[in-house]
Parts: sequence; C-alpha cells; structure tokens
Amino acid sequence: MPLDGAGVSAGEAVRAAIAWLESEADPTTRGDMGRRYGIHTDRAMGVPMARMKVLARDLGTDHALAAGLWASGWYEARIVAAMVDDPAAVGAEQMDAWCRDFDNWAIVDTVCFNLFDRTADAWPKVDQWADSDQEFVRRAAFALLWSLALHDRDAADDRFAHGLELIERHAADERHLVNKAVGMALRAIGKRRPTLTASALATAERLAASSDPAARRVGRPAVKELRALAP
Repeated sequence: MPLDGAGVSAGEAVRAAIAWLESEADPTTRGDMGRRYGIHTDRAMGVPMARMKVLARDLGTDHALAAGLWASGWYEARIVAAMVDDPAAVGAEQMDAWCRDFDNWAIVDTVCFNLFDRTADAWPKVDQWADSDQEFVRRAAFALLWSLALHDRDAADDRFAHGLELIERHAADERHLVNKAVGMALRAIGKRRPTLTASALATAERLAASSDPAARRVGRPAVKELRALAP
C-alpha cells in the first residue's frame, strides 16, 4: 500500500502508516525514551525521530490523515500527525482537543513547533493555556510562545512584550517541565531582535533577584545570555 495514501481511504492510509511505524520499532529506543530523555508515555513503539521524519516527508501534507493518526493514540503516530497536518485547516477546537491529550513534553513541543505556531489561533492559545493549572497545557502555552519568538517573523513587538508579562506571572511555577519552557520562551524573546533584548533582560533580572527559587531558575540563565547581547 503506498504511504502517500494515493488511491486508498483515509482509514487505510492511517493503518498503513501505523504498520510502517511498527516495522521501525526499536526496543532500545523505546527503553531510552523515559530513561534518557524523560519522555514518559504508555503508548509508544520506540521509533527513532529520524525515521518518523522520513515517514512524514513521504506522506506529505494531509489534514484528514493527521486526524486519524492522532486518534490512534500512539506517540509516534501523533508526532507524525503534527508534521503532516495542514496549519491552515487547524482551528481552535482541534488545538484544544489535542492539547487535552498531551501527556509528555516531547509531544507538546513537537506539536507546538511543527504545527500550532503556524495556525491562525496560535497567539490566543498562548494566553488561554497559560492560565491553565494543568502541567502540559501550561507547558504548551510557553512552548508555543517560545516557538513563535523563533518562527513568527511578522509578529509585532507588543505581542512579545505581553509574552514577557506572562513569563513573569508564571515563572514561579516550580514544575520542571513548565519552568523550563518559561525560561526558554524568555530567552527566545530576548534574542528575537534588539528592540526586545532590553525588556527581556529587565524581566530576567527581576526574576533572578526573586526570593522564589523557581523564578530564579528562569531568570539567572537568561540574564547571562541576554547581557551578552545588550548594547
């Protein structure tokens, strides 16, 4: 059956893609996911990322196929879904539904960096998800902000100024996966362009001087990086 889905139904294309992933499963990769990389999920085959990228390239862009792959529940299928989905076809409802399914940092970051940051609702979701108390939902907010700082070439500086406010508001979240994404978003904004460096550095300095340990973990490395960029 052709992997590009030519001449087959959406369901058949999903089954063919999952069968291909199963054929690429590696027990060593599966064991390393949690042990080495902190990727914890009960539904994984153990397919190397490089091979998932090969499959995604061969499949091309296909919104219906992405939906079917996501619905399978397999970690690898969901990674591929993020790579093949069409950002123009992804709406707010889908973003929220997928976000509710997030169960590890790798799926959060892959979806945000490969798909969600190119959707029409990306910026509203940063605000919405940042207010959530759920770990992976809030991680998604700041992974998305981080990705937008790197990829959204047209966004005005005031969007990122607001992002800095969100960072300062949530920097005291002591959960490692959230705290890490908050810090990466701060540093990405500061390095985006010179007009944002000073504001990001000021935010980082306040956090570095905070009495809260989690906030200091966000601020201190950002201060070190951003001072090297400041005029």
